[in-house]
Amino acid sequence: MTRDEIANLVAEGESETLEFKKTTGERAEAAKTACAMLNRRGGVVLIGVTKAGTITGQEVGDGTIERVAEELRNIDPPVFPAIDRVPIGNGKTVLMIQVGRGAMRPYAHRNIPYQKVGNTTRRMTQEEYSQTLLERMHNEQRWENQPAVDCSIDDLDLAELRRTVVESIRMSRGDPGTFNTEEVLLGMGLIKDGAQQRAAVALFGNNQRIASEWTQCLLRVARFQGIDRTEFLDNRQFRGNAFTLLTQAERFIQEHLPIAGRITMDSFVRVDEPLYPPLALREALANALCHRDYTSGGGSVAVGIYDDRLEITSIGPLHFGLTPELLFLPHEPRPWNPLIANAFYRRGIIEQWGRGTIKMAELTAAAGLPRPEIEDNADFVTIRFRPSRYVPPQRVGHDLTERQRVILALLDESSAGLALREILAHLEPDASRRQVQLDLSTLRTLNLVEIWGQGWTARWRRL
Repeated sequence: MTRDEIANLVAEGESETLEFKKTTGERAEAAKTACAMLNRRGGVVLIGVTKAGTITGQEVGDGTIERVAEELRNIDPPVFPAIDRVPIGNGKTVLMIQVGRGAMRPYAHRNIPYQKVGNTTRRMTQEEYSQTLLERMHNEQRWENQPAVDCSIDDLDLAELRRTVVESIRMSRGDPGTFNTEEVLLGMGLIKDGAQQRAAVALFGNNQRIASEWTQCLLRVARFQGIDRTEFLDNRQFRGNAFTLLTQAERFIQEHLPIAGRITMDSFVRVDEPLYPPLALREALANALCHRDYTSGGGSVAVGIYDDRLEITSIGPLHFGLTPELLFLPHEPRPWNPLIANAFYRRGIIEQWGRGTIKMAELTAAAGLPRPEIEDNADFVTIRFRPSRYVPPQRVGHDLTERQRVILALLDESSAGLALREILAHLEPDASRRQVQLDLSTLRTLNLVEIWGQGWTARWRRL
């Protein structure tokens, strides 16, 4: 790297992946920063640059390099980053320490783990350290790749397994060359050392066996009255394998998903459309089933439908340094349950290349809706869909009638408001003038509409 390249790098300013140290007297702090970067996304530490971004350099000898390398050896597990010298003139040099995202996270410097948060280096909490250690062990040992004790092929829904094979062949996502159950399971990594894995039961388990013993294979669904959880219109629970739960969730959503009414003002024709794109919801449900934490016996995937939103929640946090913001950018696929995710991929339900959340954003944008919201609450993750246009409430103090909701949707489509005769033109012959007047009076009392003007020029508007 040249002096000009260092200058260009420094011009970017300190960040999660770039930090400055003035001299090698700060080598212990530089090693802490390198440790923190190993625990996140990697990065570069420049020694010979002030916090203000002034490139000062320093005189560097072999002993200087050795002292920096010795300090870096206090990082555990051991790493051996290159220390590059970049001459800047006048006998001065900038030292550049570069590390990637560590494969053996969490790393500690002098027995203390650090991580980068923005442009600061801070000590990991015990909870963060434990979570990172869990992620490191994840490839070798996780819930889904442990033996399913006392379970055999007789405990599987073989028709569901066959459907997966047929779809995998049809979509060119893998042809096992056989329909033999044991060979198919072996090819999908669902049998290891002669033992059936837990993932096989979660994916293809007989629903009767799951209902009696596998309590975490649970789906909770609810349609709430209004915009909070005070009252239920419908509340159910289902137990079964992952494909059964996906089907049950989709059916429940179809039964209860609000229909968005769009009024064409030239003809007063109401066009009904699904409030949220079904394909985006299916993607979110599949992601929840593939990425959730199955270790908790009381854990579940949950679907909550409200007047103003739809939420899909799965037990367990985001992993591998992913954040809600990063999920909407191109990112490497890191499923928490890769065996389960692989079966969903073969079935044609999800894509394998980390595009699930991006696809949701594309589908909602095409439907004219805002991008889904993702919330990581440490113990669970929620993806939230919201409408782009007004959805008349079902309850404001008391239940609204269907005609009152239609009036609200009609008024929402007209920024200038509508005269009573225009409202009647849409509702007649199903409603009389007096009925509509009473509805408008009720909506006005509830502070949902207002009247502007008097007499035949009066117009009604939604608040």
